[in-house]
Amino acid sequence: MRRSLLLGGHCLALALGSMTLVCTVQAASLVGLKTIALHSRDGQIMPIGTVNFEPQGEKIRFTVKMDPLKLKDFFLSMREFKCAEGPAEIQCYVPYPYAQPGTITNTDFSWLEHSLLFFYKQPTDFGAKLWNGVYYQLKPTEKGLTGEPQAVDMGLIGVPPDNLNVPPFTPADRSEMTPGARWFNKLTIE
Repeated sequence: MRRSLLLGGHCLALALGSMTLVCTVQAASLVGLKTIALHSRDGQIMPIGTVNFEPQGEKIRFTVKMDPLKLKDFFLSMREFKCAEGPAEIQCYVPYPYAQPGTITNTDFSWLEHSLLFFYKQPTDFGAKLWNGVYYQLKPTEKGLTGEPQAVDMGLIGVPPDNLNVPPFTPADRSEMTPGARWFNKLTIE
């Protein structure tokens, strides 16, 4: 006996007897202007910018634009940063400093992830804490993309990479964060 269920855009097929599960997630189309938002532990959603997606064959060109009215200016370590401020933590945007292709595919979001780098610091800390880097690994959803925070050391991008066409933060350079460890525990693009 075989049954198919449609659950919120997810196709779930159950083959009773063999207990085979097949799931597919259909991502929202990555076309046009989408909002970048940070989600806090207490359920607040803070829109911080936009991404414009332009399909070009098998690749999708993207342009990230942070909204200066949504982020607060912080002067840290002799440099100005645009930051999202929470009661327990400040998270500052770090624009990727080198030339990059500015493209993704439907299965590889690396360059977009590199365009959404942050670091966090406590409100009482002085200076930029670039070793407290935050990398949001993106995954497709029915509405767009969602990212969970991973830890990175921004010192890795302190000098230009040897190959400007290869994203420098590989999975080996990132580590999982304890769920809920960051005040802004999710990033969405919808």
